[in-house]
Amino acid sequence: MDTTYAVLSEGLEKRFGEVHALRGLDLAVARGTVCGVLGPNGAGKTTAVRVLTTLSAPDGGSARVAGHDIVTEPAAVRRAIGVAGQYASVDSELTGRENLRLFAKLLGLRGAAGRARADELLERFGLTGAADRAARTYSGGMRRRLDLASSLLTRPEVLFLDEPTTGLDPGSRGRIWTAVRELADEGTTVLLTTQYLEEADRLADDIVLIDHGRAAHRGTPAGLKSLIGSYAEVVLAEESEQPVYFTAAGVLDWLTGAEPTIDRERRTVGAVATDAALTLPRIVRELDAAGVPVVDASLRPPTLDEVFLRLTGGGTTAAGRATGRPARPVSPTTAEESAA
Repeated sequence: MDTTYAVLSEGLEKRFGEVHALRGLDLAVARGTVCGVLGPNGAGKTTAVRVLTTLSAPDGGSARVAGHDIVTEPAAVRRAIGVAGQYASVDSELTGRENLRLFAKLLGLRGAAGRARADELLERFGLTGAADRAARTYSGGMRRRLDLASSLLTRPEVLFLDEPTTGLDPGSRGRIWTAVRELADEGTTVLLTTQYLEEADRLADDIVLIDHGRAAHRGTPAGLKSLIGSYAEVVLAEESEQPVYFTAAGVLDWLTGAEPTIDRERRTVGAVATDAALTLPRIVRELDAAGVPVVDASLRPPTLDEVFLRLTGGGTTAAGRATGRPARPVSPTTAEESAA
C-alpha cells in the first residue's frame, strides 16, 4: 500500500442528473501537507469533498483516503478524517463546552477523556473564556473556530476544510489560518477548498485548480505563478474617462501580447507580461506617449488571484470586454522603433 499520499484519487466521476460535476478528477495529496483546491463556482470543489469524505458515492473512478478505499471501506475513512463544512454545524442553544462534549460522545470519546479533549480544544482555539456561553451569542468567527475544534476531537489523520473562512472578518480569518498551519506542522494532512486566493497562497504547500470537474493545473503557489510571468499594472488619474482606460489597455495589449483587465473601481489597467525583457520605464514611456495620465505603475510577480483568472479563462472584467479588445496604439516611440 502506498503511504506517500493521504488522499489519492484517480478518475473520480460524479453526476447529478444532467450535471456532470466531476469528470475524471485526479488528486494526490502528500501526507502532512496542506493542499489548496481552487476553482470557479460550480467547478466541483464541494462535490469532490463530499465524495472523498464518503458523504456521496462516486459514479466512477477510485480514491483512497488515509489508506482506505472510500467505497469499500467507508467506515475506516470516517474514523480517520475530520470535516468542517462551509457553515458552522454547532447547536446554538448549547454552550461551546456542551457542543464539544456532545460531539465527543458521538465520536466515542466518553467520560474524562472526552471532557479533557473538549477543554484542550477550547483552550487551543481561544474559546475558554466563552466556553460556558450559549453558542448563539458567539460571533461568526467564534462559531467557525468551535466548528473547526469539533472536527479535531479525534485527532484526524486528514482534515477536510470546505471554505472554512467564508464571510469572516480579517481578524477571525487570520486566527483560522494560524490554527490550520499549526495542524499541518503537527502532521495532519489538510485538504482546503477556498474562494480566497490569499488564503491558499498563505496556507497551501500545493494547489490544484479545478475547472469543469477536472484538475486543470497543479503545483506550488510559486510554481503556478511562474507559469504566467510578471504582471504589469497602472493606476490612472482620478479624472480619467472611459476612452483613456481603453487607450491604456491598448498600450498594455501591445506591450505584453495579453488581454488586459480593466478595473474602474480601482482605476487600474493590468495585463500579464510574459516577455522578461519588458521594463517598467518602457511601460511608463509608452503610456506617456499615448497621452495616458498615470499616477502609479508596477511590474511585479502575479498574485494567485491573477494566476487563477488567467488559467481559468477569467482574465478580463466586463468593463474590459465592453467594446472588444482595445486597438493597438501608435505612439511616437512606436513610430521611431518601427523606422529604426
